Amino acid sequence: MTRMIAHISDLHFCSVQPDVVEGLAADLSALQPDLLVVSGDLTQRARSHQFRTAATFLSRLTMPQLIVPGNHDLPLFDLVRRFLQPLQRYQRYIDENLQPFYRDQGMAVVGINTARAVSWRRNGFWKDGRISSEQLWNAELQFQGLPPDVFKVVVTHHPFIPPPGERLKGIVGGAPRALDRLEAAGVDLVLAGHLHMGFGEDVRVYHEAVKRSIWSLQAGTATSTRRRGEPNAYNVIRIGPTEFIISVRTWRGRAFQEGVRKTHERKQVDPT
Repeated sequence: MTRMIAHISDLHFCSVQPDVVEGLAADLSALQPDLLVVSGDLTQRARSHQFRTAATFLSRLTMPQLIVPGNHDLPLFDLVRRFLQPLQRYQRYIDENLQPFYRDQGMAVVGINTARAVSWRRNGFWKDGRISSEQLWNAELQFQGLPPDVFKVVVTHHPFIPPPGERLKGIVGGAPRALDRLEAAGVDLVLAGHLHMGFGEDVRVYHEAVKRSIWSLQAGTATSTRRRGEPNAYNVIRIGPTEFIISVRTWRGRAFQEGVRKTHERKQVDPT
């Protein structure tokens, strides 16, 4: 049985290209994935009308959805709301559940909210995220006891590893500790956004303590005008019994089209 995930990120409603938004809706509706994953930053400034616009867009898509917030989904200038009710609007308009979980016969997907009202990490006071022991414990419980052939996925906004050749900037706080525990839980794939750059890599390239392959896949921005030298794009993951295939669908001016496609073996144990 093959399962399909569409992974979009960093929509930034109110800072979007309308034709790209319409193209994305049409492409996803035609594709009809088994699950749509949205890895945060649905809005530009966490205002109510931006969340309403995002919610309206998502309501047009009839497939199951798993969504996590990003740092832009917390108020930036309204400091009272940021510290006292940082995700109130997100929970009102998008999803009350900050620990979403999806399960079917072929895959199990856990969402983890890494957005924080404040981060004390140097040079990352507002934007950086963190992952807590409690959140990891919840993910471990969700994955516990699942058959070994179930493909296990974790979704966050902030990535666990940086782009190739880049500094360790913008990744989630506590990444090495989290990856140790996700490895033990049998996670196969982690999905994130935040950097507006699309890339994929085995986490073992950056975290040598992780011995089993966990693939880290970043999505660029699907609809925002705030691109970093890349076109608007999103990821599609097709999961089979022995392999999974990642393809990138890129905006080509009139529609999204498939570009890069790579096949990866579902390898549970590092042969070395």
